[in-house]
Amino acid sequence: MAEVFLYNISGDKLKRIRTALIRLGIRGRQIVPAEYGHPIGYLAGWEGFSPAEKEYEGEGFRTEMLVMNGLDTRQFSSFLDALRASRATVALKAVVTESNAAWDSVTLRDALQEEHDTMREYIAAGGKKQDRSARMRIAADSGAGGFEPGPREQ
Repeated sequence: MAEVFLYNISGDKLKRIRTALIRLGIRGRQIVPAEYGHPIGYLAGWEGFSPAEKEYEGEGFRTEMLVMNGLDTRQFSSFLDALRASRATVALKAVVTESNAAWDSVTLRDALQEEHDTMREYIAAGGKKQDRSARMRIAADSGAGGFEPGPREQ
């Protein structure tokens, strides 16, 4: 089942994102800090992933983040288009991949934040924004946020 994990999103932005998800037939699920220690693959229901041995007790993070799981190419593109159209911007976005499925939410957020900061520095230094397909290739190469369909529990 296609789903999007929502981290630290609330208010009007949450309503706009949920509306987009409903229209596209994608399940939305808010991830709470107590779940941050579980592997992303476990949260996604992938086979071979178990919950963390104990509940997460760290500080977590306050950054907004979206993690997509099981979206086909059409759903993926339509969801990103709907976010833009509704002005529900979330800087940190990822797709669950074989490369990041074993990471916990904090590790994924840290990797995405590093990628985001690097791209902002590049652009600020005079680099050009790339088209979406080029950004996806860069993200896929890093393993953190790229679009790479992975094995899912049936």
